[in-house]
Amino acid sequence: MTQYAVVNPANGEQVETYPTYTDGQVLDAVGRAHGAYRALARTTTVGERAELVGRVGELHTERRQELAEAMVREVGKPPEDALGEADFNVAIYAYYAENAEAFLADEPIALLEGAGSAVVKKRPLGVLLGIMPWNSPAYQVARFAGPNLAAGNTILLKHAPQCPGSAALLEQIFADACFPAAAYVNIYASNEQVERVIADARIQRVADRLGAGIRRGRRGSGPSPEEGRPRAGWLGPLHRPLDRRPRRHRRGCGCRAARQHWTGLQCRQAGDRPREPVRRLPHPVHRADAGNAAAPLSSETAAQRLEAQVSSAVAAGASLASAGERRGAWFAPGVPTGVQPAHEAYWAELFGPVAMVFKARDEVEAVAIANDTPYGLGSYLFTTPPEQAVRVADQVEAGMVSSMASGPRAQSCPSVASSAPGSDANLAATASRSSSTASWFALSPE
Repeated sequence: MTQYAVVNPANGEQVETYPTYTDGQVLDAVGRAHGAYRALARTTTVGERAELVGRVGELHTERRQELAEAMVREVGKPPEDALGEADFNVAIYAYYAENAEAFLADEPIALLEGAGSAVVKKRPLGVLLGIMPWNSPAYQVARFAGPNLAAGNTILLKHAPQCPGSAALLEQIFADACFPAAAYVNIYASNEQVERVIADARIQRVADRLGAGIRRGRRGSGPSPEEGRPRAGWLGPLHRPLDRRPRRHRRGCGCRAARQHWTGLQCRQAGDRPREPVRRLPHPVHRADAGNAAAPLSSETAAQRLEAQVSSAVAAGASLASAGERRGAWFAPGVPTGVQPAHEAYWAELFGPVAMVFKARDEVEAVAIANDTPYGLGSYLFTTPPEQAVRVADQVEAGMVSSMASGPRAQSCPSVASSAPGSDANLAATASRSSSTASWFALSPE
């Protein structure tokens, strides 16, 4: 049975528990969200909904300290990073508040023959189920809920068991922003209950940010796409992608990173030998306070899992440069080299401060290594020549590609490969069934 509890990852102390919903409570939540959809879609305009989304952003500003404190307690974020996440959410909600009407406006299309006119109208789908991860408790919700509420869909959200406090705070924000009752509903549901919710005909799409939709599909449990039930690994936000050409829907990004937890950071560089990341490592940090640059993983279990992944690669022949040993949920930064496709770690997301470094003979091989992964959410490219940045970014198979790491943060991003096995919520891209890539560059003036 799934347990919703706040456990301080720095010391393993259980701070608070939240009761898992009964089957009846979960079923009631689905019904309320479905009823709210009929009211939201039929009685409000895009402009009115966008205004409410903007109010959600304002409430994030007013309650940033409370949200940040919840994230620090639940997943061990450094306080400054937690405050930064709350502030970034404000920008995301403001973005959709300002642009939703333009994104969802009717699009005239040319007629093949005859007089008259035709337009493409964008309509909401209904109730969307969001299954959110622990690593960015508020940011992931903002990317999913903000644009979809503006579009007129309603949200049923199952957050990570580590984040029940953040989940409750976010639900209250949407209520206080004056969205109709049950337009956004949080549920403390077990995995088994979520399986049944996915099978409910009232659920129109599933935004499974954990990739669970992929695992279920491989096991063969639950309804399959062939049976007519929608399944999506990441119902991403509405956006105007810079590149909407079809891409191969199999492999993804070669350099994955997140901020405070270094989540899934996997750097692959061209050259004859590993460079600075291997030779110079930060000293291990094992204390939780605002002055430290490091933070614990979300739980001791997560640290043990990462330790097993790294140890398995080393046992199979990889090398590891490490700044220390694991202590509880604290994991010392490390850089494995010599990881081969035969190693499980090569294909895995390493959730922690572990950066795999791969050598490549030239740009062609570097791109091939970068694309040799089952994931495709985001990629980071570091180079000096602007023409190389554009050329390589065009070849990387990821939902978003950022060059030089100093460019603007995307308000949204699509995704490819296992990060998006179904469809995304970019209504235009969904119609063509192609994947989308957003690329931006911060290029050196030289």
